[in-house]
Amino acid sequence: MMSNDLAVRLRAVRGGLVLSLLTILLGFVLGGLFGGAEDWLKDGLRASAEAVRDTAYGGDASKMQTVLDKSWTYYQRAHLHGCAIGTAALATSLLLGMLVDSPAALRGLVSTALGAGGFGYSLFWLLAARRAPGLGSTGTAKDSLEWLAVPTAGLLLVGTAVAIVLVVREFYGRPSISE
Repeated sequence: MMSNDLAVRLRAVRGGLVLSLLTILLGFVLGGLFGGAEDWLKDGLRASAEAVRDTAYGGDASKMQTVLDKSWTYYQRAHLHGCAIGTAALATSLLLGMLVDSPAALRGLVSTALGAGGFGYSLFWLLAARRAPGLGSTGTAKDSLEWLAVPTAGLLLVGTAVAIVLVVREFYGRPSISE
């Protein structure tokens, strides 16, 4: 039987905890850049678009501006997803760490899936923001990163579903030995 000591139980979910904190950090760093280097970020997007103005945009300044505006929105999504999903993954990982009736390896796997999913999905939006102006399309940018978006979103969905099952089993299943 695993020790009921919380610090010992949290060790099982340490991978997810660290990845969740890194995801939150990514969101905070982006927020800080928005506050302190917004012009630099936007100038970088514009430079990428200007480099392919004639080829990717056919010289259409309106089309280019539309992609630049949407790219900025993608930066914001990366920030918001990092902060929100990172926090949700952290809270869920802490909850998983407190469970006593589920195997430590399973709790660790679910926690890691949540942390990796949150980090990867936030990174997807950041990379899509940076790629879109040079490709001339936000859709093309997202499609080019499907290899990252789909599995990380899947990790989040499956991880959350399994976490719900584990929590329901813990609190609504058969009484534990200590009750």
